[in-house]
Amino acid sequence: MAITFLKLKPTIFFTILFLSSNFIPIIKSQDQFSRKLTKTEMGLKREKLSHLHFYFHDIVSGRNPTAVRVAGAATTNSSATGFGFMVMIDDPLTLGPHMGSKIVGRAQGIYGSADLTNVGLLMAMNFVFTEGKFNGSTLSVLGRNAVFSAVREMPIVGGSGVFRFGRGYAEARTHEFNLKTGDAVVEYNVYVFHY
Repeated sequence: MAITFLKLKPTIFFTILFLSSNFIPIIKSQDQFSRKLTKTEMGLKREKLSHLHFYFHDIVSGRNPTAVRVAGAATTNSSATGFGFMVMIDDPLTLGPHMGSKIVGRAQGIYGSADLTNVGLLMAMNFVFTEGKFNGSTLSVLGRNAVFSAVREMPIVGGSGVFRFGRGYAEARTHEFNLKTGDAVVEYNVYVFHY
């Protein structure tokens, strides 16, 4: 009987091994959390640096505003900086400083007052381009805008389309600010690396 048991032992062992292997997950490449890629696999070629120049029209007045206040704190109206207000935007981007100039895209996103002592906005927006070789592509901006500084610099944190893997910065200069209406025209120079 001991000899029969020893003969069965390898059979039982391999049977158990076979059955348990059906429950061990096989890791396939699509099931991996991460893997290294080459630029070629992603279709990426030589990196380019582009300079874009346009005007941003922040229109808060009139019958068709492109910037609308959507939130504020209980203390926003008594704050010297308007701390806590939030504005949703869909602002036109034009070639020239006048609204009659050719529209090349939209600035879509949100900005809000994020500084208790100085006027400083947190800008979270996408430049959505609608003309030329950048049509359908976007650039994402996330940064501080000290609106009363002559030149403000904000980071480009990404993009899509032509600007996939985009990085760089945007320089903003106030071209015109109407104290009566609150409308503003801002000149943007954007420098972005992309493939």
